Amino acid sequence: MKKCIPWLAGLLCGQVLAAPPQVVLNAAPNRPDRKLHGRFLHITDIHPDPYYVEGTSQSSQCHRKESGKDQQAGYYGTPFGICDSPWTLTNFTFEHLEEHWSSEIDFVIWTGDNARHDEDHEIPRPLDEIFAVNRAVAKKMEDVFLRKGIPVVPSLGNNDVWQSSLALAAHASGFYLNDAFVFLTSTTTEYFISSIWDVFIPSASKTSFRKGAYYAIEVIPDALAAISLSTMYFYRDNKELTAVRGCPVGDASDPGNLQFDWLEGQLEMFRARQMQVWVTGHIPPSDYHYHPECYYRYAELSLRYQDVILGSLFGHLNVDHFYFVEAADLNVSLEEDRMPSHSFEGTIFEALMADFEALVKKSKHLNYDDYAVVNVSPSLVPNPYLPSFRVFSYNISGLESTTVGAVGEDGYLLMTKKDRASRWKHLPYRHGNDGNDKYQCMDAGYRDSWRCKLRPWRSDSHAPSRQNTLWTPLGYAQYYIPQLEGYGEKDEPKFKLEYLTFPISKLYMADGPVPLRNLPKSLREAGITKSELAPYGLGDLTIPSWLDLACKLGKPREKKLRKQFRKYMYMGGENI
Repeated sequence: MKKCIPWLAGLLCGQVLAAPPQVVLNAAPNRPDRKLHGRFLHITDIHPDPYYVEGTSQSSQCHRKESGKDQQAGYYGTPFGICDSPWTLTNFTFEHLEEHWSSEIDFVIWTGDNARHDEDHEIPRPLDEIFAVNRAVAKKMEDVFLRKGIPVVPSLGNNDVWQSSLALAAHASGFYLNDAFVFLTSTTTEYFISSIWDVFIPSASKTSFRKGAYYAIEVIPDALAAISLSTMYFYRDNKELTAVRGCPVGDASDPGNLQFDWLEGQLEMFRARQMQVWVTGHIPPSDYHYHPECYYRYAELSLRYQDVILGSLFGHLNVDHFYFVEAADLNVSLEEDRMPSHSFEGTIFEALMADFEALVKKSKHLNYDDYAVVNVSPSLVPNPYLPSFRVFSYNISGLESTTVGAVGEDGYLLMTKKDRASRWKHLPYRHGNDGNDKYQCMDAGYRDSWRCKLRPWRSDSHAPSRQNTLWTPLGYAQYYIPQLEGYGEKDEPKFKLEYLTFPISKLYMADGPVPLRNLPKSLREAGITKSELAPYGLGDLTIPSWLDLACKLGKPREKKLRKQFRKYMYMGGENI
């Protein structure tokens, strides 16, 4: 393992030679001869802190020694604490990923928050530091993955912007962006593209990125795409910013509405091409985190394009969990405005169990058309838990011996696309304003809500998000560093398997979902039938499978399963 470099050297390294730009829409990847693995990495909330010092106090954000008895900063980080990551942890993580995973995956989902939290008033976080840290992390992504031809899909985090001003800046296209998001303005976005993320953003996507830092990448050309959203324009905590207007109906220039209009166009285009899509971003969708009208637009598109969207991947909360976007979230009531069930009250665990218990009550009548799944991954920063990342596996049946560059022209894929297109033409329209009659939507409180502007849509029970078929997500393995505080300068930490979602029996198949070398010894030998590392035994990550797990967790008698879920959710730490 290479020796970790100081943070400043890491920042300077970000200015050396860049790799060639990655996959552009309708073009071959840099390495078309790459083997298709059927796996991808999701990593989020890295938060390296250039001022982190081993042995300092948490009360100073691990920047200085202060009086008190709080836990001292460790060499590789301070677990279950409030400090950001030292560069030693960031460097070690990328070295580990290069050695163990860079030859095993097809692409990387990287959902933002690379700069430290701006919580030390003695060392405020300036714009040039945000740029420098982002450049350093981007350079690591480039060296470890992009230079090997592996596409990287970054998203903007709320700590990757500089909130210093509420002034408006007019954009040349005629709509307004806010200087509080400095790199979303015309000049700074151009700087970010040219100086930091140029190698990651496809040429065909740079126009949309300049408008608001959202874009699409074909990670497997003509087959599989990832859409990176800029969730800053939906974020409820930005309500004081004039340009973040909350996606109001009739405001065509609202940046949130512009992004959703673009998203709808992208999803429609990918549907026409019979491609599948992962939707990614930093802040997860709910009307607790999003402006309500922005959430309604997200929910409606998630359900209307359920046949296209494989799943939604987010970070920000640093807590491992999943929940559902529901058609019921789009209903209106004159008696009481129904809040989506995942507007977190109490701890996140308590809110989820209440949601899942409600699912159990209607489990005999669940309509899979009415749900979409949101996965929130835990963070690399050990704040407030432990460093973590996860690797997803997905179905590539029929394409196992195909290289990435040849997938789009493969006969099996073309036949699959033709069959799906033919089936789609004969599906009836069954959704839209079903739950909202014209009298409800005439009420002044709702007539200008997106809930009363729903379009009819149809669903496909044979889509990859609903049935295990080509491109269906099969499961994931999650890795973490336990006993982080026990590693010093002379030690090398170890990422260990925390848990996986697959049935144990699937681990021993040829080209299994997890390379055997990345499994613990206890799971490498065939014949094992039970393990606490495989608590769920999910055959896949389709919507029905997620709903089945939620209904099991929703039964209070499932105390053991709930205990396991809670343990993995908080990595053994305190609830939030």
